[in-house]
Amino acid sequence: MAVLIEPLLKQKIDTTRLLKMIILHDLVEAEAKDISALDVLRNPEIRLGKIEREKKAIENLRLLLQDTNGREIYDLFYEFENKETYESKVANALDKLEVQLQHNHADFSTWEEIEYDMSYMMDKHVLFDSTLFELKSQIENQATEKMQSNGIDTVLIRQRVFRAQ
Repeated sequence: MAVLIEPLLKQKIDTTRLLKMIILHDLVEAEAKDISALDVLRNPEIRLGKIEREKKAIENLRLLLQDTNGREIYDLFYEFENKETYESKVANALDKLEVQLQHNHADFSTWEEIEYDMSYMMDKHVLFDSTLFELKSQIENQATEKMQSNGIDTVLIRQRVFRAQ
């Protein structure tokens, strides 16, 4: 996704840095046993354990690779986590959008009611860039169409989500 959307972004980015952040984020999540956003919504307290396991995983990588690029890897991971640079915001947005995109392709019988709400919770991740906002809108529209074709009142869901935010 990063490679495909890079030329459409409103600001020039360091693509290599962006790709490194994305890969390192996923590597640390794999090592730390990632928890789904759905599980975190159900039980926000489990997020703390996830954060601690990720801290241990990135610290292990930093130490293992201290003679080569351990510090760079460590810094890139926390750049992603802190979401302060343009590249880290793009990486975070793509991380969130990709999950929803995959979800949209799952059989509707696997969707839970809480996932209806999650389809409309991505704005805060993309507001900084109009291209990402447009991609979010397309992914959101795809979810809306899927829910509506399965008899779900998406107007009520959107109202509930926007009141909660």
